[in-house]
Amino acid sequence: MDIRNAETGSKGRYSTTVEGHEAEVTYSRASPQLVIVDHTGVPDALRGKGVGQALAALAVEEARKGGWKIMPLCPFFRAQAMRHKEWHDVVNL
Repeated sequence: MDIRNAETGSKGRYSTTVEGHEAEVTYSRASPQLVIVDHTGVPDALRGKGVGQALAALAVEEARKGGWKIMPLCPFFRAQAMRHKEWHDVVNL
């Protein structure tokens, strides 16, 4: 899955297109050390295919590489973080 990252100022998004449908995770940089994930959007046609999970996992991987923490305001991202204890080093629940 090809996931893209785009940032403009303090706003950013991870996105991918699968089977002609675009999915995304959006975030805001609250500080150099903190990213707030505020939305995950996955079209109904892609539900259950692991697309949202892949986007969330990439955000966690990028946080580790960048040395920042994630505050999950998005209910989907928060639920994924609660299921993945291995993310707790970078996700503030």
